[in-house]
Amino acid sequence: MAKKGIHIVFLFFFCFQINSQSKSDSLALNFRLEFNKLPFEVNKKYVSSKKDTLTVETFRCYISNIQIQYEDQSVFTQKGSYHLLDSDNPDSFQFHLTKKNDKIISKVTFNIGIDSLTNTSGAMAGDLDPIKGMYWAWQSGYINMKIEGKSSSCKTKKNEFNFHIGGYLPPYYAMRTMELIYDKKASQINIGIDLYNFFANLNLAKTNSVMIPGTLAMELADYSKSLFYIE
Repeated sequence: MAKKGIHIVFLFFFCFQINSQSKSDSLALNFRLEFNKLPFEVNKKYVSSKKDTLTVETFRCYISNIQIQYEDQSVFTQKGSYHLLDSDNPDSFQFHLTKKNDKIISKVTFNIGIDSLTNTSGAMAGDLDPIKGMYWAWQSGYINMKIEGKSSSCKTKKNEFNFHIGGYLPPYYAMRTMELIYDKKASQINIGIDLYNFFANLNLAKTNSVMIPGTLAMELADYSKSLFYIE
């Protein structure tokens, strides 16, 4: 029994070591949630460029179809992967993509949201599981980005604002593609997500609730591209 216990402990540390080594040898993508270039805090009071005082209680966003393009024109594509960034889960903002190498990275591209084919496949598992709170129904599909909070500018119940951005059926296809120039070697790519830029486009007294696909959701999807930048 004692030998069996020793073998189990040895196996645990062996697996831990292999896992740690694989992470240190891989290229990581690290997203950092911010407000006006400062680290973001849930429920902290912020002031937008429109002079709206606000707190953000929830931020969730799908990142998918990540591609790393190198200077030699080779491309790594992380196929069939969907990552849910969730302010309630800080660990969700970093993930490992592929083995690290000495090539110069020239470009990083990814989708903000879920593609139409995945939407028509119905509710799925993992980060796409409806339990994550990012799935409307089969008619509307997945929510690409969710931003919820409160502001005294909102003349709504409990001064709440709710932005659920999504839609996969034309003309309201709300997925957006980001293309970020990088131009250097790296073991970790840091990408800022600045919510200040999102609220810079909004007057919360007038626009404070988007809960279905439509014209306004498309406008917010366009705004969402202004959040992401290479740090």
